[in-house]
Amino acid sequence: MKRALDTALGRITMYRLVLLLLTLLAAVSMVLSAIGLLFFSPLELLAGLVGAVGVSYLSNLGVARLFRVVPNGESALITGLLLFFLFRPSLEPAELGATAIAALVATVSKYVVAVRGKHIFNPAAFGAVVVGVSGLGVTWWWVGSQYLLPFVLIAAVLVLYRTRRLAVAGVFVVVSVAVLVVTLLGAGMSIGAALATPFTSYPVLFLAGFMLSEPLTLPPRRWQQFTEATIVGVLFAVPYSFGPIYSTPELALIVGNLLAFAVSQRRGIRLELLSRRRVTPSIVEVSFRPAAPLRFEAGQYLELQVPHQRQDARGQRRMFSIASAPASNLVTVAYRDSDSSFKTALGALEPGARVVATGVWGEFVLPSSTSRPLLLIAAGIGITPFLSQLAAIDSQRRDIVLVFAVANTAELALLDGVNLAGVNVRVIAPEPPPMLPPGVVYSGPGRLDRDRLVEIVPDVASRSAWLSGPPALVDAIKPVLRRLGVRRVHIDYFSGY
Repeated sequence: MKRALDTALGRITMYRLVLLLLTLLAAVSMVLSAIGLLFFSPLELLAGLVGAVGVSYLSNLGVARLFRVVPNGESALITGLLLFFLFRPSLEPAELGATAIAALVATVSKYVVAVRGKHIFNPAAFGAVVVGVSGLGVTWWWVGSQYLLPFVLIAAVLVLYRTRRLAVAGVFVVVSVAVLVVTLLGAGMSIGAALATPFTSYPVLFLAGFMLSEPLTLPPRRWQQFTEATIVGVLFAVPYSFGPIYSTPELALIVGNLLAFAVSQRRGIRLELLSRRRVTPSIVEVSFRPAAPLRFEAGQYLELQVPHQRQDARGQRRMFSIASAPASNLVTVAYRDSDSSFKTALGALEPGARVVATGVWGEFVLPSSTSRPLLLIAAGIGITPFLSQLAAIDSQRRDIVLVFAVANTAELALLDGVNLAGVNVRVIAPEPPPMLPPGVVYSGPGRLDRDRLVEIVPDVASRSAWLSGPPALVDAIKPVLRRLGVRRVHIDYFSGY
């Protein structure tokens, strides 16, 4: 079932998945309103929806033209839907105006409240904060209704599962609910009611699933994300005020965004295409020159954006592990070619073409300590983060075993130019390679399974493991490593692999 879910969710971009789920939630809201379970009438909901989404989409077209960039229609629709769930649906001009202003401010913030193309704040939250502080309106966060709870829960879990942010959201939920429960108990509420109220009267799950999880406003490292989730959780649950500023969920998120920006790459990443080479008939390596030094750790990945016409369901963005070393003046990625609109557009770029990466993320980094023996397992294109790591460390001072499984021996060309001195490299391929670099051993054909791992790495239980490859391989090998006694298994498993 997990594999089927990964396959289904992996067929569409995150933008499209979020847009689809928010649209379904809006439809469910209409039904609940029609049967009298929501406070608002269907006509009020429709007016609020048209106002929020319409202003967001149309203003995005205008502002994008002003800044001479290609508008992201899906992003604009998502922003409008988020604001629909934040502000009170109404037929009153003042209420509709507040929602419209929030949508306009949110759109402008993507272009203006940004550093070199990277926006700092969640746009919907920023628009809501500006409207609230200015006194033009207040947010209701009616999406926290108990009747919407099961639908929001399912949708939020799907988003968090797809983005691998379940743990981060879990920290936020635990912290915010714990603070709310203590506060409600102190106010005299029974323990049962105090435990239920955070979920039936507060937008805990919605904020965690659809807003806190936004990749562009999260810091790059997991511990930093946990820290942000903790701070946002406390600010979400604790009441406070400073003059005209009052505690709101959107303000809590904005503070978290600001802290994330302080520790993240503080500018858009502009890249110039230098070269492209076809490593194998199906694998392409592309090298870029960054306009400014790029901060990253070996093993992390970036999200590359290539605007193009006639986009397929996967859209204009993809995530790639960085194959070059952090000290290099180039940024290199490799990918398995396909007929997707994105890869077709990327393959059509000429040297000198400029593209943008939206950010760098990832926890797939090796420990600084050299005392722990390491086991690196890669399949096919999954070798790319290890190429960066092996280029960045002194492998002769570490006990490293690299198991590289390939579908054909041509993929071994990915190891060309890599310093493998001191690394015990074992290759699994359908047939013996005609030539192997020094220190690389052919371990035969077949699948990588428990018996093969024990044969190749007899001391596997004493090692920390790093596993990179297609989701099917990761899902199959991770439990095998656990059963063999490996205590720590790190996986390179990000959305859009």
